[in-house]
Amino acid sequence: MEVRWDVFLVIVGTAIVTFIPRVLPLMVLSRFQLPEWATRWLSYVPISVMAALVAQEIFKHGEEISFSTNNVELLAAIPTFLIAIITRSLLASVLVGIISSMVLRFLFSS
Repeated sequence: MEVRWDVFLVIVGTAIVTFIPRVLPLMVLSRFQLPEWATRWLSYVPISVMAALVAQEIFKHGEEISFSTNNVELLAAIPTFLIAIITRSLLASVLVGIISSMVLRFLFSS
C-alpha cells in the first residue's frame, strides 16, 4: 500500500491542530491553582454547551424556530425530559427519547 504524502500531511496537521487546544490549556492550568470563582464558573460550561446543542435540535424545525405541534423533536423531548427528571436514569431517558421519536415520526408521516 502506497502512502500519499499530501494525505499523510493533512492527517498529521489535523491531529496537531486538534491536539494543541486540548493539551495546551491542561498543561498551563495544571501549574497553578484556579480561584474558587473561576472553578465554579467553569463547572457551568459543560451543561451550557449541552443545553445549547439540545435546544438547537429541539426548537429548530427546518430553517426556522418552531413551537408548533408538527415539530416532532419538540414533542418527543417532553416525555424524555419528564423521564429524565423523574428517574435520573440516562438509559431510561435515551430509550424514551428514541421510542417517542420513532412513534411520533410514524404518526406524523402518515
